[in-house]
Amino acid sequence: MQTLGDHEMSSKEVKTELKSAREAIKNKEFKEALKHCKAVLKLEKNNYNAWVFIGLAASELEQPDQSQSAYKKAVELEPEQLLAWQGLANLYEKTDQWDFKLELPNIYQKLVELYASSDKNKSYELIKKLSDIYQSDKDYVKLAKVWQQLIQLKEDDAVDKAELLQLWQEMTQLLSDCLNEDEPDNEMQQHLITAFENTMVLVEPVPGEKHKKISADHIKCLSKLPQEEARLKKACESMLSHYPNQSYPLEVLCSHYLKAGILNDDAISCFSRLLDLAPDCGLGHLGLGTKALQEGRYKDAIKDLAHGLKKMSCSTGWYSLAEAQFKVHGYSDSATSCSQGLMMCVSGDEELRVKLLRMKLETLVRSGGEKAADHALDAFSQIPDADKDEVLVALKGHAFLNKGQIDQALKVSSELVASNPNLAQGFALRGLVHSAEGQQQLAEQSFLKAAAQSPLCGEYYFLLGQLYWDMGEETRKDRSKAHTHLLKAAKLDPNLGCVFRYLGHYYREIANDRGRARGCYKKAFELDSEDAESGSASVDLSMEQEDMDAALATLESVIEKATPGSAKWAWMRRGLYYLKVGEHQQATADLQAALRADPEDWVCWECLGEAYLNRRSFTAALRAFAKAHQLQPSSIYSLYQAAAIKQTLGKFKEAAAEYLQITAQQDYVPALKGLGECQLSLAKSRMEDCRDGGAIDLIQQAIQNLFRAVELRPDLSCLWKLLGDACTAVSTVSPNRAHVLVPGPLAGLDPNSQSPTLNQAQTLKVGERCYARALKLMSEVASLWYDLGLNYHHQARLPCSTEGDQNLQSLVLEKSLQCLKKAIMMDCENYSYWNALGVISMNKGLENFALAQHCFIKSIQVEPNNVVAWTNLGTLYLKKDNIELAHEAFKIAQSLEPLYVNCWIGQALIAERVGSYDTMDLFRHTTELSTHVEGVKGYAYWVCSTLLDKSNRDSELYRYNIVQMNAISAAQVALSKYTERIHSDPEAYIMLGYLNEHLQLKRQALQAYQRAVELLQSTSSAEELAFALGSYGRALCTSGQWEEAVHVYNSTPLQELSDLTGLALAYCRAGLLPESTSAYERALAVASTEKEKAYILTALALLQHLQGNIDSAKTLLFKCSILKEPIPESLLCLCALGLVRGDATLAAAALTELLKQGSATGSVVEQRCLLTCTLLALQGNYSSVQREVSRAVHSNPGNPSLWALLSRVVPQFYPRKANGGAVAGHVACLSSMTNGKRALLYSGVNQLASGRHSGEDRHRNALKTMQRAVLLCPEDPAAWAGLMAACHTENTACYLSGSAPCRQGLEKTLMSVVSEKVQSVEEIERPLAQTLEGWVLQQAVTGLMLGGQLDQAEALCSQVLNVSPEHPAVMLSLRQVQCQRLLVADAGTVLPDSVLEQLNNTVMMNPTNLGAWHWLAEVYRGQGLLVQAVMAYRQSLQLASQLSLHSGQVACLIRLALLALVPCMAGVPGNNWKDLVVEATTEVLKLGSSPMAHLFQALLQYMTKMAARETRRLLERLVYVSSQDFPATLVQVASWYLLRHLHAKNDQELINALLHHAKSKGDERLLEFNSLLASSST
Repeated sequence: MQTLGDHEMSSKEVKTELKSAREAIKNKEFKEALKHCKAVLKLEKNNYNAWVFIGLAASELEQPDQSQSAYKKAVELEPEQLLAWQGLANLYEKTDQWDFKLELPNIYQKLVELYASSDKNKSYELIKKLSDIYQSDKDYVKLAKVWQQLIQLKEDDAVDKAELLQLWQEMTQLLSDCLNEDEPDNEMQQHLITAFENTMVLVEPVPGEKHKKISADHIKCLSKLPQEEARLKKACESMLSHYPNQSYPLEVLCSHYLKAGILNDDAISCFSRLLDLAPDCGLGHLGLGTKALQEGRYKDAIKDLAHGLKKMSCSTGWYSLAEAQFKVHGYSDSATSCSQGLMMCVSGDEELRVKLLRMKLETLVRSGGEKAADHALDAFSQIPDADKDEVLVALKGHAFLNKGQIDQALKVSSELVASNPNLAQGFALRGLVHSAEGQQQLAEQSFLKAAAQSPLCGEYYFLLGQLYWDMGEETRKDRSKAHTHLLKAAKLDPNLGCVFRYLGHYYREIANDRGRARGCYKKAFELDSEDAESGSASVDLSMEQEDMDAALATLESVIEKATPGSAKWAWMRRGLYYLKVGEHQQATADLQAALRADPEDWVCWECLGEAYLNRRSFTAALRAFAKAHQLQPSSIYSLYQAAAIKQTLGKFKEAAAEYLQITAQQDYVPALKGLGECQLSLAKSRMEDCRDGGAIDLIQQAIQNLFRAVELRPDLSCLWKLLGDACTAVSTVSPNRAHVLVPGPLAGLDPNSQSPTLNQAQTLKVGERCYARALKLMSEVASLWYDLGLNYHHQARLPCSTEGDQNLQSLVLEKSLQCLKKAIMMDCENYSYWNALGVISMNKGLENFALAQHCFIKSIQVEPNNVVAWTNLGTLYLKKDNIELAHEAFKIAQSLEPLYVNCWIGQALIAERVGSYDTMDLFRHTTELSTHVEGVKGYAYWVCSTLLDKSNRDSELYRYNIVQMNAISAAQVALSKYTERIHSDPEAYIMLGYLNEHLQLKRQALQAYQRAVELLQSTSSAEELAFALGSYGRALCTSGQWEEAVHVYNSTPLQELSDLTGLALAYCRAGLLPESTSAYERALAVASTEKEKAYILTALALLQHLQGNIDSAKTLLFKCSILKEPIPESLLCLCALGLVRGDATLAAAALTELLKQGSATGSVVEQRCLLTCTLLALQGNYSSVQREVSRAVHSNPGNPSLWALLSRVVPQFYPRKANGGAVAGHVACLSSMTNGKRALLYSGVNQLASGRHSGEDRHRNALKTMQRAVLLCPEDPAAWAGLMAACHTENTACYLSGSAPCRQGLEKTLMSVVSEKVQSVEEIERPLAQTLEGWVLQQAVTGLMLGGQLDQAEALCSQVLNVSPEHPAVMLSLRQVQCQRLLVADAGTVLPDSVLEQLNNTVMMNPTNLGAWHWLAEVYRGQGLLVQAVMAYRQSLQLASQLSLHSGQVACLIRLALLALVPCMAGVPGNNWKDLVVEATTEVLKLGSSPMAHLFQALLQYMTKMAARETRRLLERLVYVSSQDFPATLVQVASWYLLRHLHAKNDQELINALLHHAKSKGDERLLEFNSLLASSST
């Protein structure tokens, strides 16, 4: 009872504990649950639920091993219970441990068994999970079994067929992946086949889309199983029976047959059926192609295989294609196919790879070429054990031979023959080697042995036939052996195209059987489409036999297949055909395609040029012929055609140059003719421009070249005609220019005689004979009669001196008339002939105006748009004074051709007659159209007339006709051309001289007037001669030839005022002042107006001033000012006189009166501004000088002279504004080239004054500006001096920056240049130039001293002193050098008093040299003699005041203040130096603003009262300045002292403000200085 009670008690406790464990698990108190479970196990060791709960709790507490042990214990206790198995499954699923994952499928399998009877849905889910595991592990056998288990469960469950079909279908899809493995399992394959068979049974309907898809999948599966061939055929047949239009089963079968190499009737039937269903299917074509290859139908095989491989690529197909191509000797294509096959070849198929390599090796060797040989040797190296295969070794030797390595090939052949005497390939290789060496007998023996070993090999017979064809004379005479062997080769190998090519050669060259030759060539080309020789020969023979259709068909077949850059021969032949039949566009396209294949074919370039030329594309043709000539320089044809095209395009000069190249090589008649035509055209163009001298030279050359052509071909009428044209062309030029050197035979002299020089009449006579010779050859050509008539007409117009000449001219004129009538009889529809007849009828001697009118009207009737005839008709009416009809005729001519100059001249002449305002404008228009003597002279006359009329200067007509139309330049250019042709017109030369004067062309004006005087001296026109002499004298005066001017003026009647004043001026400038005075007094008596008298009195006053009679000069000038019509020039002279004499009162009064004259314009503004500035400087008002010029610039901003003046005065009177002065010079340079040249120099001086060097600005600096000034004005010595100063500035900047100067050694060179330029300046500028020369010497010496070259400096001074021993400036420079040498020798040297006295005396010899006094003061300062230094500075200050040098005064005072400031800074007691500083700086500030003076005052205040507020105020005024005029160094010095002042005051706020200002300005040195001060104070 006790035991039973205990058991009941324990059972209750177990239940209680299990219940508690369950509650704890539900509340996720897993540790508590474990305690309860352990309590249960103490009571009941094998409690199933306790172990399950332990497993669950341990799993949730992430104790997988304990959980696994608990679940396994539970499974052992009760294996058929689900709970523990489910727990294990959940544990394995959530835990990522490999051993758990490994056991999970077994757990699932157990659960499937347990659920099979209780819960089938759970079984299905577990099977799905098992399926996923096996699928991921690729365990297809177990996967198949699981699916079969699932399907079995479904069948037991009696599910419908659709669900079973889906399961079997899913099973097939899952198992199909195993077929992609290398070695699929047989059991699995059977499971897969079973699945497909069950699927096929269940699927409905049949036929149907689902059934079709499953059938296709079934076939696909079977195709991957080689051992299931029977099932595959059955499945394919079954599918075809249901779906006869489906190609897939046939494709599978065909693929199977191809892989298996089965080509029986069933396979062929299958291939054919497939192609019937899918014509583009690659498999069908591959199968049929392989069958064709097997049967020897190589072309069909190539066609089908190539088609098939385009659709699907496979290595076996490529091998078959390569083999078929090899059979028909398409070696390059075969090699390409082998390469494709090798790329497709899989790694396992080594046998196929070797076969492809062998095939590739042989095709590459047979295709020839060095590159192919390299690839062949590479293929040989890839074949295993290739060296052991004799055939492959023979191919290797052949490759060596293709590379040109004959020795290697011979070695290989010898080894092969030695090792195997029966190897045909060895003998063939040896034969090829012997043939390459030229040993044809040995080659023949070797080929015969090869043929004996292989009697069925056509290649060896071909080699023999080829050898016999190429052998010596005897074989050449009898080609039968070659023919026999070639025929045998063709019989043995009908696909060997080269055999038929040689047979074609035989039939064409030996048998002369063109038909058979053409057939052989055609056959060769059909066999080898790359055989250009056979193809071109076939086409050529077809064309030769006029079978153009066949030829074109062949060419088009080649061109259709040709890739870009190939088939040159076909493109070229078709292009030539199209060129022949006139289809130039198509010919051009074809020839371009041919050139893409071979861009270096010069013949093709010439053909292309011809095509372009025929379609009138001249530029393109020119490029084509130029390319041809570049490729073949010896080709005359291409050069000639290029020249002919340039001649057609009007590029006569270039064409003539190329014709000359041809004629220099050989006497080529077309080139000589073209050269003559070009030279004649160039001559005519020059004659149109009145360049008669050059035109005559060209006519002479044309005659020489055309005569060379005539000597070669005297039977050509065109050459004689051209010779006549060349000789007749001289009629246009003036007779004194028409002197032509012609060949002796042409002039009717002995051929051995020297070539005579003929005048105009003789040359025209030669032209007459040339036209007669041309007419003798072609008498029925109307144009030759016309040319001869014009020649006679030109002869009749020549000037005649005797009555006999006049009779002869009448006879010649009659001949001209008859010739023109003859031309009209032969061709009455040519309007030019009628027009010429009309012109001749109007000629003096005939003057048959009625006939002329009839001819002009007839010419217009023949050709209504006939501008020449209308113009000539208008001229006829104008000659007969019928103005209205003339105007109408000219008007019609203008409407027909607005650019024809003659009709405009006619209208201008009519306007001149009726007095129209449009006359000048019409004449101007004629000069714009062309150079015509009537138009030019008319326009020049009207321009000169308008210029001589001084009363119309402000009229609108004058401004338009003269100023706006630039009439003076236009008329001068046109008249220059006129006088170039007509040398006997004095009026034209007078007008030309007058126009040249207006254009400041002094020399040209002088020559024109001189020529006019020479012409007029032989005439009786005294009035015109006097006018010409006066103008000639004026031109002589303008050019400075005073003595000649006096002589010329004295040749005049001296009755005109202009002649008397001109004579007076000439006397004056020649130095004959009394004679000049006398002449002016005579002129004063002749003067008729008050204004003229005023000018003469002013001139007399200037003469009195020159003679030193100042009072007389003043009296005369005052007399001028009281006249009724005073002139500003007299006041100007009076003001200048006051300035020169230093009389400020007189100058101011005169200037005041001058300014009352009214507003000034042009150069007068500059004159008045310059006088005002000079007066201000004379009065000592220097600061107003720059303001005055600035005011003038502001009022006249468009006046470049004022800008240049501003740039000039700034550095002298206001150097602080030097940057502005540089800008002003730049503006002047941009505004006017005339003023700009000088303004550029001023701009450079301003940049020097502002210290702008290349270290500061690489692009805008003094050196760059001075270099430009020298380039623009190379003759200006001041520009070279400025360049020297700029170089000195650059060197000084380099010394200051510590870098090496890069412009040393230029001093002597530049000084010599300045000295040379000074010699050529005008007399009036000579004193200034000499002063500049002295300054340059000092600059050179200074530069040498700066560079430490004291010996060279002293030698330079001594050299100058040898020439000018008493030159004070040079002596000063010498003493400066010597003093510098003494001081450099010993830094502490104290100069003796005698030396100082000598230096003082030297300076006294240069009393006006400020720089000398400054230098002496510096010497005194260096010696500690401060009092003497002060005296020297005061002396320089006094000198600067006397010379009115503003900048000099400022410099002296600043130096004096600095000298006095040094002792103050050193703490020297006493107030003398302080007072001197205050005095000097105060005087500086009186002269103008000076930052340096302000700095000295601030430093003095700093030294005397450092802590005072005034000290800070003075320094801050310099530091916090906004103006850019304060130098940066000055601001920095002031900043340093201000910082020291603030540190002494300990004013941190102001220190911070100063430092902030320094940061904004980038002053790093002040920041460093502040750090030093701060550290020293701490």
